[in-house]
Amino acid sequence: MKPSNYVAITSLASFALFASSAVFANTKAEIDASVHDSLKQFRTLHSNNQSLENKAAGVLVFPTVTKGGVGIAGEYGEGVLQVKGKTVGYYSVTSASVGLTVGVGSRSEVLMFNTQAALDNFTNSKGWSIGADTGVAVLSKGGGGEYDTQTLQKPIVGFVYGEKGLIADLSLEGSKINKIDK
Repeated sequence: MKPSNYVAITSLASFALFASSAVFANTKAEIDASVHDSLKQFRTLHSNNQSLENKAAGVLVFPTVTKGGVGIAGEYGEGVLQVKGKTVGYYSVTSASVGLTVGVGSRSEVLMFNTQAALDNFTNSKGWSIGADTGVAVLSKGGGGEYDTQTLQKPIVGFVYGEKGLIADLSLEGSKINKIDK
């Protein structure tokens, strides 16, 4: 296969992943049920997860984030922002990457905003990107890993768990989060 054909096919495959995600977007009820189940699983992964959740100014939950591609990869998921256990908004997470990616996988993500300032910065943004400048600490062993005091003092702590499929990626870097109307 010519390199130009390979690029065209992988670009088309990544576009199809994003297009199908938008077309088959979940309803509020489906997202809410998935978030409930995902948080239930998250709380069982480590004895301190419930306590961390209760102390957080806000918790952003993406029950299923799907990533797939061949060379060019795309990622999409829908979730909610909860403050004091109540849903205050619906959000999507997307990213795209170019590299040696082959396969399809999914995972769950929880972002805890540990300070009101971090939560306010997120809610006041028009499209928020996870990058080095946002101060997100991603725990290396997901929702069941051990915590250290220094990590938990970060303004935002990210947990990745429930990985399934052929792609197991703990990175949240480059993910773009936007508020969606439901």
